[in-house]
Amino acid sequence: MKIILNNTKSQYSEIISLGDLDDINETLKKLSTINGPLEAAIFAINESINSHQLSKLKNHFDKINICSLCIYSNNRDTILSGKFLRINSTFVKEQEVKKKLLLVNSQKKDNILHEGTVRSGDRISSKANLCIIGDVNPGAIVSSKKNIYVWGKLLGIAFAGKGGNNNASISALYLNPLQLRIGNVVAIGPKDKPKNKYPETAVIDNQTIIIKPYIIDT
Repeated sequence: MKIILNNTKSQYSEIISLGDLDDINETLKKLSTINGPLEAAIFAINESINSHQLSKLKNHFDKINICSLCIYSNNRDTILSGKFLRINSTFVKEQEVKKKLLLVNSQKKDNILHEGTVRSGDRISSKANLCIIGDVNPGAIVSSKKNIYVWGKLLGIAFAGKGGNNNASISALYLNPLQLRIGNVVAIGPKDKPKNKYPETAVIDNQTIIIKPYIIDT
């Protein structure tokens, strides 16, 4: 079973493979880290899922920010189970399901994961989301069309939402940038060093970039 998640604000897509419905805790932790309302689509190829299993999965989804749920499958029993639970369920051919999964996979390739320090003079740009495991030093510039995640110190310049996406965000374990830009809004970094010892995220609120704690719901 494949679950495709779409963030309705940033158009971020994620594919999660779920082989065992009885072991979903790790999956839920991953889902809870994605900001914004999510649309979930279940793709089951040649797989029979009964109403009890779907009900259990739906109850799990109700605990996180899933605003809509639908099922696509070439198995009629799975479709009937979904309709019994009043889940939007559509019967599709196996090839059509595979094409949809291939399309989302190709979109995900635009996301960039960079491991290591981004040094002064370095430039990293992503057509989708940008995740950096390491520090972004002063003099470095990182940018993306969607969201930026820095699991380290953000000390340089960060530009999220290139192209005018004001729903994008910039998150870091230590947020003390020279400059932030989200969509069409620009902010200069603070003169004083942050005293907070928790991750923070920058978002737009009333046409102003604000900083708030980065909270992961569990």
